[in-house]
Amino acid sequence: MTRPISRHLAGAGAVLVAGALVLTGCGGSGFADEPAAQDDAAADSLTSSDDPLSILIGSSGDAETDAVTEAVAAWSEESGVDAEVQVASDLPQQLSQGFAAGSPPDLFYLAPEAIAGYADNGSLQAYGDLLANKDDFYPSLVENFTVDDTFYCAPKDFSTLGLVINTQLWEDAGLTDADVPTTWDELSDVAKTLTTDDQVGLSFGAEYQRVGTFMAQAGGGLVVDGAPAADSAGSVEGLEYVQSHLEDGTFAYAADLGAGWGGEALGKGLAAMVIEGNWVTGALTNDFPDIEYTVAELPAGPAGPGTLQFTNCWGMAADSPNQEAALSLVEHLTSAEQQLAFSEAFGPMPSSQSAAADWTSANPDLTAFLDGAAYAQFPPNWAGTTDVITDLNSQLESLRSGDVATILGTAQSNLEAIAE
Repeated sequence: MTRPISRHLAGAGAVLVAGALVLTGCGGSGFADEPAAQDDAAADSLTSSDDPLSILIGSSGDAETDAVTEAVAAWSEESGVDAEVQVASDLPQQLSQGFAAGSPPDLFYLAPEAIAGYADNGSLQAYGDLLANKDDFYPSLVENFTVDDTFYCAPKDFSTLGLVINTQLWEDAGLTDADVPTTWDELSDVAKTLTTDDQVGLSFGAEYQRVGTFMAQAGGGLVVDGAPAADSAGSVEGLEYVQSHLEDGTFAYAADLGAGWGGEALGKGLAAMVIEGNWVTGALTNDFPDIEYTVAELPAGPAGPGTLQFTNCWGMAADSPNQEAALSLVEHLTSAEQQLAFSEAFGPMPSSQSAAADWTSANPDLTAFLDGAAYAQFPPNWAGTTDVITDLNSQLESLRSGDVATILGTAQSNLEAIAE
């Protein structure tokens, strides 16, 4: 098994990721064909002032917070524009409150499932076509932030989910490289072997953003082939598998272990394995530097391999009084050089294609995350998706004793109500 993994993101799978992302883009962006005059006119519409910039982020931990704060500070010193980074405790709620109060941050992390709602009500400034590096982003990531053929905001990075294993606890249980699970049956077996009075075999968050991997591995998901599929046979089978192991105690939600998230559960030795994204590398190095771990692809289910892909963009407020400076900051934060620095600091995979070569040569130990991009699912960016997932997550908290058909039936009805 791999010993402590370097925080560089790389691996032979990077080439596969690049190909997969290009192939999953829905028809390409077409942005390179926009006339320069149109871009100039749009640029003239951006606001400009001496006002400082406020940046609101959701952070995976101190490693991410420090990296973003340092990058913004460097840009601020060079540009002469004051800028302050704030870390949200509940990003969707605080962002919504900011817009409702008429005082949104200038820039903010924005998830694909939230973009359509804010775009529809006029809260967002569409600046994608103005970016000097707009053609450097993977097409499928651009598609995540395109609404009604308008490219709204720059994808800041992306991540997938993998199986992260505490090496010491694995070896203490007498397990070897040959025991790394590749199927549900094997996962059940090793989770049972790893479960003791002091630790659970596998832990993850009580949310679709983790549990949804099992739905995908069984052939389900929130949306399959563009249509709502929350109550499909595959989705049901995936949740029933999770439920059975929550009941027998070999799986557990991180919160039920007294941990805030999977990385903390792993770092504190409360769980021998967790389902987390590549951001876990920076968090573990920063918060639990003595923990040795390895990363594997998530085990395949009845329908094959399955994982989830996540990305955020740098959303820009339509009411920001200093959009020109905000655009300059986004270009700095999404440059290949800066994204590689972020990758080293806290683990996200760069959204810039020009970062691929350096990224590929840096470290092959995180190939599992990269390989997962070839088959990863991601939520739709339909207006209302955030509310659907929030409601689903509230029900998943009680999955251990809940009724799977009812939980997914509600999610299906909610998805059908917003389906485009």
